[in-house]
Amino acid sequence: MSNTSAREATLHILDQIDKNQSYSNLLVNHAIKKFNIKGPDVGLLTELTYGTIQRKLTLDFYLKPFIKKKVEGWVRNLLRLSLYQMKYLDRVPERAAIHEAVEIAKKRGHKGIAGLVNGILRSIQRQGVPSLDEIADPVERLSVETSHPLWLVKRWSEQFGIEKTRAMCESNLLAPVQTARVNTLLTTREEVMEELKDAGIEAELSTLIPEGIHIKRGNIAHTDSYKKGYLSIQDESSMLVAYALNPQPGESVLDMCAAPGGKTTHIAQKMTNKGTIVALDLHPHKIKLIQENADRLKITSIEGHALDGRKAHEKFELQSFDRVLVDAPCSGLGVLRRKPDIKYAKKEQDLASLTSIQLALLDSAVDLLKPGGTLVYSTCTVDYEENNLTVSRLLEKNTALKQISIDSLPEAIQPLVKDKQLQVFPQDFGGDGFFIACFKKE
Repeated sequence: MSNTSAREATLHILDQIDKNQSYSNLLVNHAIKKFNIKGPDVGLLTELTYGTIQRKLTLDFYLKPFIKKKVEGWVRNLLRLSLYQMKYLDRVPERAAIHEAVEIAKKRGHKGIAGLVNGILRSIQRQGVPSLDEIADPVERLSVETSHPLWLVKRWSEQFGIEKTRAMCESNLLAPVQTARVNTLLTTREEVMEELKDAGIEAELSTLIPEGIHIKRGNIAHTDSYKKGYLSIQDESSMLVAYALNPQPGESVLDMCAAPGGKTTHIAQKMTNKGTIVALDLHPHKIKLIQENADRLKITSIEGHALDGRKAHEKFELQSFDRVLVDAPCSGLGVLRRKPDIKYAKKEQDLASLTSIQLALLDSAVDLLKPGGTLVYSTCTVDYEENNLTVSRLLEKNTALKQISIDSLPEAIQPLVKDKQLQVFPQDFGGDGFFIACFKKE
């Protein structure tokens, strides 16, 4: 199929995100199948989709002086998509991007719309886009320049200062590195590297995580190594959670918000598949996902239950677990590189309602933890309120808990631990933004 279909499919995805608040990563996979996108067009579709979403606010700033009247949502998305190619993709000639846009406009709209699209894009080609230097306020300029909502850039600037915020926002615009975890229950990292090389996958060893690898090129989900259970796709920041929990063979562990099971299976790996891991999630289909994951990895120590972690004390005996992990529902502001649509969907008030859920889960976890047991709280966000403040509130409420330093992390990560807790930023080593804190029950 021609590039036209890749661009049309991208437009279809952008419209779906606007209309249904669907996740881009799910829509991309669906569109590839639905529109039968093949070969290099798969890469083009992926890049156009993520790139246009990533830079939406910047593109809107550039388009604003050229759009004189109200346009339909799909027309605006078509203009964003075309301008993204003109501005950010060297390998797409401007005239090709404009020509394709006009053809799509004719097909989806009428001659008038095609003329409008052609006129706007040709004016931009002639005059160039407005300069970001026109924005006097540095916080607002950073918001537009890196396409992060103003409330978020303000919030982060107050929490971390503008320089750290800039580094984070710029980092969020980069394509994520695909990383995987080797299943040391079945194989070694060296063996997997050999297999992947034979399968035409370009990979290198992680310098941070002993069982981690970086995928440079190719899709490991289609390899024999993956099907045999030698590998799990998991971000390096997320791999640090099992290290922090430091579970021992034979223990009983509760993973309160476990789906899709990446951390759960890593915990099982650390326990050499000996002992019991109780994995909870609200939804039965997600428990099924954890089980499928465990089966593929030949792990037998996990038992899944569809249950709200806040009600876990109704099913399990109090003070019965050696270790409890609360990888809590959060704003996801650490994974904007992978899910760029999150940054536009979230509102500041969403964060406050999340902290009450996080605390309720932690309170339940404390009740289920044995005296002397370890509790780990983790999130894939960088927000001070969801992380540090939640920890302070937890300690105020539960006097039997003591925060302890996280000393079981891989050596290369240890310098990032401050005040007994780990806050990873996307710019630290290219992983997701992530937070981890550890507690002991007296």
